[in-house]
Amino acid sequence: MSNIADLIEEYILRRLSSEQNRKVELRRTDIADKICCAPSQISYVLNTRFTLKKGFVVESRRGLGGFIRIAQVPLDFIYQDMLDKIDENTELDEIQRMVRYLLQRQLIQTREAAIVMQFFTFAYDKLEAAERARMIRSVFLTLANFS
Repeated sequence: MSNIADLIEEYILRRLSSEQNRKVELRRTDIADKICCAPSQISYVLNTRFTLKKGFVVESRRGLGGFIRIAQVPLDFIYQDMLDKIDENTELDEIQRMVRYLLQRQLIQTREAAIVMQFFTFAYDKLEAAERARMIRSVFLTLANFS
């Protein structure tokens, strides 16, 4: 069974995915009523799961007439941030986190993630650090170009 934070996150992500411009304006009280939780729990989810680092911009105002405006960051920003982090010293677990992030945000499909991860595992086993970083960056650039 999901916890309250997961339910809040799922609700917000569902609402975002239903909007073509990937922006949504919500009210804490509406979410709290729908999920049966306290507005402070919504604030917690916004502060921990909807951060710029995770691909979201959140604008929030509390009180009467308050709102929450959430927008997903453009894909090119997300991929560029990943590309900037890849160098000869990047560990496999960091690359795996990047792929999971893309999968969770539905920027790639499960099949693509599996193929990419298989390649990355091979790259860490068989390629020198400089060549490995170049190949991994190339894969992320290809994913960005097809997004």
